Amino acid sequence: MGFSLSDLDPQPGLVLDGNAGFLRGNQAAEKLRRENSLPDPLDLLPPNAPALAKAALEQSRAIENVEARINSTILMWTFVPCPDTGEVLARGRDATEDVRTHEQAIRSNRLYRLITENTTDLISRHAPDGRFIDATAASWRLLGYWPEELRGKPLEDIFHSDSTTRQLRESHIPLRDNGYATMTLGITHRDGSKRWFEIASRAIRETYTGAVVEVVSVSRDITARVESEENSRKLADELARTARLAALGELASSIAHEMNQPLATIVNFASASQRYLQSAATNPEHLERVSDGLKKTIHHANRASEVIKRLRGFLRKGRQRTETVSLNQTLTNVARLCHWEADKNDVDIICTPSAYDLTITADPVLLEQVLINLIRNGIEANVEARDTQTSSARSRLTISTSTSHEAETLIEVTDEGPGLDEQGIRQMFQPFYTSKPHGLGLGLSMSRSIIEGFGGFLDAQPAPAGGLKLICRFPKTPANKRTTSTEISPHE
Repeated sequence: MGFSLSDLDPQPGLVLDGNAGFLRGNQAAEKLRRENSLPDPLDLLPPNAPALAKAALEQSRAIENVEARINSTILMWTFVPCPDTGEVLARGRDATEDVRTHEQAIRSNRLYRLITENTTDLISRHAPDGRFIDATAASWRLLGYWPEELRGKPLEDIFHSDSTTRQLRESHIPLRDNGYATMTLGITHRDGSKRWFEIASRAIRETYTGAVVEVVSVSRDITARVESEENSRKLADELARTARLAALGELASSIAHEMNQPLATIVNFASASQRYLQSAATNPEHLERVSDGLKKTIHHANRASEVIKRLRGFLRKGRQRTETVSLNQTLTNVARLCHWEADKNDVDIICTPSAYDLTITADPVLLEQVLINLIRNGIEANVEARDTQTSSARSRLTISTSTSHEAETLIEVTDEGPGLDEQGIRQMFQPFYTSKPHGLGLGLSMSRSIIEGFGGFLDAQPAPAGGLKLICRFPKTPANKRTTSTEISPHE
């Protein structure tokens, strides 16, 4: 008895003879033939259908999943033999969706392997406790371990650092709460070298409970960038120190004057004490004067020592040391350092500290460097204005501290120079821009960078009475302590 076909079957079916000749078909096969404008139902079969039908009969077995593509339709055919009648049932199945999905999965897998095997970043999967589940081949270059070696290992066994272990533990909180965490870690490579990684991690959650079941991380080696930033910082420190040396050289006369006063006083008191000692045998009361003279000698020697300490501090080399800085005290220090140069150029420095003890967090030496640079620029501007006006009258340079209506802390340096127009004010902070014949154009640019490093900003505006006002602005700080307001004259 031969094969019977049902017209109720939605899948195409054909009955063939031993040579794959068409005997009969169902309605589904006929419908598919008409939809694809095929002249013969046999055109629905794979090109090698005769060989398949013959093999199925000779071997007395079904041959499955033979693909045939008809326009956009993909059919999977099964050839079932009937040895008694010599017929073969060819039964098709529309596998278009399944085949397309499988091909897409193959392409996706190929693309995934292409990315993971060639990326320079380390992509890794981790259990919620941090153990490695898998990693890409970049692990050998970045960590010194092959992916097979990492599987099952805790992160702490790979990174070998207490601070790194602490950071990894702390990252669990944002991963749990936000599902995402980023961190920068310093790790030790398997060969002992120090590396810096920038790691971004995302949590994979269980659909119903929301619990973290896996963490996927991408780790990028930023060692070169960190080292470059460190070298840039060192170069900036060296440049700042060079600028301080240059400023010190130009302030040499002021420093000599400040040192000369205590040294001359020490010589006077020492000479007087020596004379009193020589006459102490006949006038015992002179010993009391000797004691008083020695006390005053010690006092002025300490004063000279403080000058030396300030100069050594100003020239010191090394990292920035941020601390709470009293702006009023800093103003007094820089006014004293620049006083001799100002006096030599017939400029009076008027130091007006705030009624409050204003403080900021900064490196005191770098802050003094900025203020000395601004004051010296102001002195030069005053001299330039006097030369153009052919006036011999002394000019004023005002330095002050205050707070703005927005609660900003301000340091202002106001000169009586010729001033600048709007374009000049915009250009004055650009590196290598200068209006001086022998200037380098680095002072104001460096000063602005230093102030910005403290979280502030340095800008300029025309002064109300002419000249230029340079303003260091620092963001709002906690309430400052009230003190007595005083004005220090340049000759104190």
